[in-house]
Amino acid sequence: MRSDVKHFLCEIEDGIATVRLDRADRKNPLTFDSYAELRDWFRDLVYADDVDVVIFGSNGGNFSSGGDVHDIIGPLTRMNMKELLQFTRMTGDLVKAMVNCGKPIIAAVDGICVGAGAIIAMASDLRIGTPEAKTAFLFTRVGLAGCDMGACAILPRIIGQTRAAELLYTGRSMSAEEGERWGFFNRLVDGGDLEAEALDLAKKIQAGPNFAHMMTKTMLAQEWSMSIEQAIEAEAQAQAICMQTGDFERAYKAFVAKERPVFEGN
Repeated sequence: MRSDVKHFLCEIEDGIATVRLDRADRKNPLTFDSYAELRDWFRDLVYADDVDVVIFGSNGGNFSSGGDVHDIIGPLTRMNMKELLQFTRMTGDLVKAMVNCGKPIIAAVDGICVGAGAIIAMASDLRIGTPEAKTAFLFTRVGLAGCDMGACAILPRIIGQTRAAELLYTGRSMSAEEGERWGFFNRLVDGGDLEAEALDLAKKIQAGPNFAHMMTKTMLAQEWSMSIEQAIEAEAQAQAICMQTGDFERAYKAFVAKERPVFEGN
């Protein structure tokens, strides 16, 4: 998997990729280029055998200030409808790529996490925050609807319909304590421990059956639009596939031998 990216930061070590937005001096805004490159990177991740888990980290005490006011917001006011739709579809494609990349994503959120930055955290599978984390879906603050990049579909499933509605209508910041209480954050940790906690969680997930993790992520996404009957059948098929993997047999043999299984992801 490529780590030589141009418009964000990326490190890959021992099967764990850590990505961060750049320009910490401006609280890590997104640009047209970083949107597009992140979209393409997560699309390519589907085929990457050298990455098992992704950490989307903070940089310089902040996660992201969202779309850059000068590089994105200003130019958008001068675009025609076709160009605007191309942009909004492109930003939505980033979320689709994250959801469909086949690898668990952990967002490590510190400080400012607003706009498209909040969407990236929302689109991750797990979220660890610090007490300083301030998360806001502030699209209404700039005259736009809260229904951006899947927010009206995904956020209510995480924190509930009425809580999501409040954040999307008002654009107010959700405090770290609210985020943890409402289920947006899996847990809060001290800022100095954030990276270590995220890495520890990534390693615990990576030590599991990674092919099965891919199947779990696939089912979590697909079952949103299924009936219960369809979901049960889809899970029956998914589990039957996993039962053909070497990891399933390894787990059985380890159990019989009273040993801890060592999974290989196949």
